[in-house]
This record gives sequence, structure tokens and C-alpha cells, in this order.
Amino acid sequence: MLTAVDHVQLAAPTGSEEELRAYYADVLGMTEIPKPPVLAARGGCWFQAGGVVLHLGIEQDFHPARKAHPGLRVTGIEAYADRLASRGAEVVWDENLPGHRRFYSEDPVGNRLEFLEPLA
Repeated sequence: MLTAVDHVQLAAPTGSEEELRAYYADVLGMTEIPKPPVLAARGGCWFQAGGVVLHLGIEQDFHPARKAHPGLRVTGIEAYADRLASRGAEVVWDENLPGHRRFYSEDPVGNRLEFLEPLA
């Protein structure tokens, strides 16, 4: 039986780790978590915030995920959107999901991310 999502992996191009760290840690406010040494040798980086874990793995023939994306639940979505925008990230609001406020953004390598909060 499935019980939870352990993590979501997104792809990234070779040499993009510093850009990813700046975005996922400084912009999104996530914490970088260490990769096991055998996996660290492959490059990439992992991040966590609460129960959300994202793995950014290096892909030689990288193409950003423009449609596929993780949906990340947040609290205080307006303030969170302001945080991203004030740090230079694009925020694109979308009102098409009933019962939720949500917006999209892209990481520095072009992967789509959805941020959503259920309405009270």
C-alpha cells in the first residue's frame, strides 16, 4: 500500500548546483540536506522544508519540466508569493482550481513549480 510521497525529483543541467541552492534555499526558504556520498558524486542537490523533500538531479540531456510539476502546499500564500517576487522570481497567479489560491513559478533552470493553499 502506498502511504506517502517520499520525495519528488526534478532534473537540472550539469553545473547548475549553485543556482539551485540560491533558489531553493534563499528564495523558497528550504534547507539543503546532505546526499549520501555515493549519490553526491553524481552532482545535484536535495532540499527539505517540513515534510516536503525535493531532489534536483543532474541530467546530461536536460530539458526543463514545463508542464509536469510538483504541487507545493503553502500557508500564507500571499506573503509567500511576495517573498518569491521580492527575490526576483516570477509569480504567475492562476484562479482555475476551485477552493484554492495558487500560483506558478519556475526555478532558475526552467522547471515549473506550483504553490497552492486551500481557501478557508
